[in-house]
Amino acid sequence: MAARVAELIILCLIADWCCRRFRVPGLIGMLFVGVLLGPHVLNALDPSLLAIGPDLRQIALIVILLRVGFELSRATLHRIGGRVLLLAFIPATLEGVAITLAGPHLLGLSLLESAVLASVLAAVSPAVIVPAMIRFIEERRGAAKDIPSMIMAAASVDDVYVIVAHTAILGIYVGHQANVFMQIASVPLSLVLGAAVGLGVGVVVYRLFDRFNPRATKRVLVVIALAILLVRLQYLVAHFLPFAGLVSAMAIGFIILEKREHMAHELSAKLAKTWVFAEIILFAMVGAQVNVGVAWQAGAVGAAIIALGLLARGVGVGLCLWGSSLNGRERCFVAVASFPKATVQAAIGAAPLLAMRAAGMDTGPGELILAIAVLSIVLTAPTGAWAIKMLGHRVLAVAPESERDAYDAARESNPEEWDD
Repeated sequence: MAARVAELIILCLIADWCCRRFRVPGLIGMLFVGVLLGPHVLNALDPSLLAIGPDLRQIALIVILLRVGFELSRATLHRIGGRVLLLAFIPATLEGVAITLAGPHLLGLSLLESAVLASVLAAVSPAVIVPAMIRFIEERRGAAKDIPSMIMAAASVDDVYVIVAHTAILGIYVGHQANVFMQIASVPLSLVLGAAVGLGVGVVVYRLFDRFNPRATKRVLVVIALAILLVRLQYLVAHFLPFAGLVSAMAIGFIILEKREHMAHELSAKLAKTWVFAEIILFAMVGAQVNVGVAWQAGAVGAAIIALGLLARGVGVGLCLWGSSLNGRERCFVAVASFPKATVQAAIGAAPLLAMRAAGMDTGPGELILAIAVLSIVLTAPTGAWAIKMLGHRVLAVAPESERDAYDAARESNPEEWDD
């Protein structure tokens, strides 16, 4: 398997370089390599590598969310926290409702089957969005209004909300005893518990680092390992306690940034280097899940249902930003930045099919849901990544350090005037 991993890395790096030469996001090339080498085209990937693909994708996602934590300061969250919560819940809800209502008419699904499809499609892809927003933060694009930070944080919470809703709706559909209202009500509790545990772990971690002063590389390994264990804890306690392990991962970085800023920047720089490898594994493994034939079978109707959902999401983003300081072009960018689908759809797209098969039900709706989930990756991940890059460089102004400092000073001196 080691030789296959080496080949995959080399091919992804070449594809990344070629795409960047033509001003196309490198992840598109990595996705293409994954599709080409995957079991549905050349079948050139080692089966053992495919078997651990979900774990590799999860580790890569954890690295992404740790980077989110190390980039979100308390002052930034204080400014944008309300908008983040709106953007995390309202656009996904409107997208889900639109797909649920349109499914019976366009796809011939029942209302509940359409709701299952909606719960698969409504999540955004942090794997596409977060790295792009971190690059904009490093370039200080949109920094004066905290646009990249707002998008990045909202995308992370959006996924937790949609995954919980998906679990509840699918359980009801296959006949499990599940109260969807109780499940949805558990979302705030899971976020709060995840944040509280992550903050506590973060406090312990930075104090241990202060005392024993390990090298930065060892600190990063400790943080990544703890984040993985927290995500594992989420699954262990899922039956009796709602707990968002991914939020805990973000909270570790957040508290270290708050209490030990120099240490946080040092760890963030190390994570950025780790991301070079994690990005290759993540997008190649996502690409390997794409069944082009199944996506083709979904056809124009599948594309139409995806487009309808994205239109509803865009309306939701507009509602969330009503009355904000963002201009029209910036609001359009926020809407476009919430369109890409990839990681979550690759992870849970096949779950309805497997659940229907296990319950002895007709698997036709599950196959259609999987096909449309795959199609959403094919259509939105590459185009969304390209659109984010192109629009970001045209719409987001680069904020000089002095402008950012003046903006912060104005908000601190008169917070009521700047309160959205």
